[in-house]
Amino acid sequence: MDASMWIAKTGLDAQQTRMSVISNNLANVNTTGFKRDRANFEDMLYQKLRQPGAQNTATEQSPTGLMLGTGVRIVSTEKTHAQGSLVTTKNALDLSVQGEGFFQIAQNDGTIAYTRDGSFKLSATGQLVTSNGALLQPAITIPANVMSIAIGQDGTVSVETAAGGGTQVIGQIQLARFANPAGLQSMGQNLLKESPASGAPQVGIPGQAGTGQLMQGALEASNVNVVEEMVNMIETQRAYEINSKAISAVDGMLRFLNNNM
Repeated sequence: MDASMWIAKTGLDAQQTRMSVISNNLANVNTTGFKRDRANFEDMLYQKLRQPGAQNTATEQSPTGLMLGTGVRIVSTEKTHAQGSLVTTKNALDLSVQGEGFFQIAQNDGTIAYTRDGSFKLSATGQLVTSNGALLQPAITIPANVMSIAIGQDGTVSVETAAGGGTQVIGQIQLARFANPAGLQSMGQNLLKESPASGAPQVGIPGQAGTGQLMQGALEASNVNVVEEMVNMIETQRAYEINSKAISAVDGMLRFLNNNM
């Protein structure tokens, strides 16, 4: 295969992968707490036919050299952890984080996952759980027959009991921060998990040491901008088409050469 056809093929592969990333962003435009992904490109190895600074003669030195690129590839995908807009629900168990921080969710294997999705529910035993039934950590248990639930900006959970029992604090919601949240690994189900790239979690009380505050009765919407993603989609489509045309052009050049040799 001619080198230029291979280079154009790497462009097709990279743009097709980018289109998959964009499609996933658009598919999750209504997913609570979703953070958009971005595809990062890098050029591939170069063929060094002449080294920059090589001696052409005893007194002359090449100022630029001669290097031919071999194409492009997607080197990584990265989540953009910009704040999503807040959607008011007036549901006492819906929580959103304003600023940095993730809710901690217990997994069946004993590990902890992290999420920005604060749409919590009550289990049969009165514990706060995700929509999939996973327990919020530290565990919060709501007593039976409470009249109202209040969750402060600092994560303090208090309830007003029935029959004039008064208000009592029953727990404290904590948030986890990471030195590199873009290094968290996506698990699906609105969950992320710690990785060597993210660093260890720094658990603290909301509103302290750089951790964001909580807002009760609101959810954080996806931070996907539909207009921006549509522009990216058109750009990706055009880049794919031009790489395809490059392959067709090289094929025509080689056909001409074969027919006229």
